[in-house]
Amino acid sequence: MPLEISNSQYSPVAFADVMGWNDDDHLAAYKAFRISCQPIAVQNGPPADSKALGTSLRDPCRIARGLELSDRAKAKAFFEENFLPLRISRLGEGEGFVTGYYEPILEGSREQNEVYTVPIYRRPSNHFVKGQTQASVGLPNKGPVYRKIGRRKLVPYWDRAEIEDGAIEGRGLEIAFLKNQTDLLFAQIQGSARIELPDGSMVRINYDAHNGYPYTPVGRILIERNIIPREQMSMQKIREWMEQNPEGANELRRQNRSYIFFREVNLSATDEAVGAQGVPLTAGRSIAVDKALHVYGTPFFIEGELPIESAQSKTPFRKLMIAQDTGSAIVGPARADLYFGAGAEAGRVSGRLRHNARFVMLLPKSLDPVARGRKLPVPDARPSEKIAKLFPQVDPLKERPRDASGAKESAKSVAPVAQATTAQAPAAKPVPLPEARPTTAPAREMRRHRRYHQR
Repeated sequence: MPLEISNSQYSPVAFADVMGWNDDDHLAAYKAFRISCQPIAVQNGPPADSKALGTSLRDPCRIARGLELSDRAKAKAFFEENFLPLRISRLGEGEGFVTGYYEPILEGSREQNEVYTVPIYRRPSNHFVKGQTQASVGLPNKGPVYRKIGRRKLVPYWDRAEIEDGAIEGRGLEIAFLKNQTDLLFAQIQGSARIELPDGSMVRINYDAHNGYPYTPVGRILIERNIIPREQMSMQKIREWMEQNPEGANELRRQNRSYIFFREVNLSATDEAVGAQGVPLTAGRSIAVDKALHVYGTPFFIEGELPIESAQSKTPFRKLMIAQDTGSAIVGPARADLYFGAGAEAGRVSGRLRHNARFVMLLPKSLDPVARGRKLPVPDARPSEKIAKLFPQVDPLKERPRDASGAKESAKSVAPVAQATTAQAPAAKPVPLPEARPTTAPAREMRRHRRYHQR
């Protein structure tokens, strides 16, 4: 079958028609692609989830595994030889939508004290997701989550307000402590963070699980309440407002009932964060996509005018990106979260991105939709006019008269005959019905069978 991606429209294009394709640094994209290929190339079985690309990335990944390229032109040639560009967007729309994310660097402590009071929690032992076990790493970021009461009863997990009020404190779940709830909220929104400890060492944390409630963007609430204009909205604006309005920040934060639990990961201070694919992200080349539609490792060329250099700038953004992560707010065939790295500057750039952009998905050549479409069976040839007259088509929904045997006949063929018969001969006498079949008592075995079911 041709390629099928839910709720999307797509059409093949030529690489020469993709704006900015020739000017990009394809070697940087190739290096990020090879990182994604490490788990893909060794796969042998069918994919766990049914998606349009299926296992088609294995072929280009196995080719890339044997190519140590160091030249931009050769990297560009690799993508052109192994992929086909496909312009893609949501059905009925011409463009996609991009946001940005980063890895915060926050001050924290292993011990709770007067300065560091807000705990970062790991996943509790009474946290249950259907179809998953406590040994699962990185539980789904959508869907219901339960906690057990007694031995069998399951109820929805506590929401943000209940957890902030101490629902799970004192259980030894604390990884570290931060200065305030705003720092924790930003770490939860980004899905990872670097915690700088007083002795200069660093703790790295990554998303591990959520509490089952849908994510509610606090920025959207501020826009709806006319606190921050939509055109000025950014993560920096949210942080500034929360710092200036601590009481309002508590109420606003709890409007988002979603709560994220983390796990500590063994990464150095220079290692990049690990995405949902399980591989390190690459700043400026990794994106988060809708994992219900797309396969990790898929290359996407994204082109648009984005506020990279400043909040008011329209910087040309034309880059080949690799799908290596996901997020609960990333939904749709042409929706991406661009990863900008770690630190304050990465946070400023990513925080002001909420813009339209154009998406071109690179499709492995084994899934060429044009070639596959040629193999689809076509309907039988339309009959000639002569044959059509000999075998007229009858509307099956149209009521047809019955002949003497009770069988339906064609309305066109029967109606003229019936009219002629009525004019030439009297109507036939009605045929008497047979007598009703006498009622018989059920056999003894049947009566016993009925009593058995009545017990």
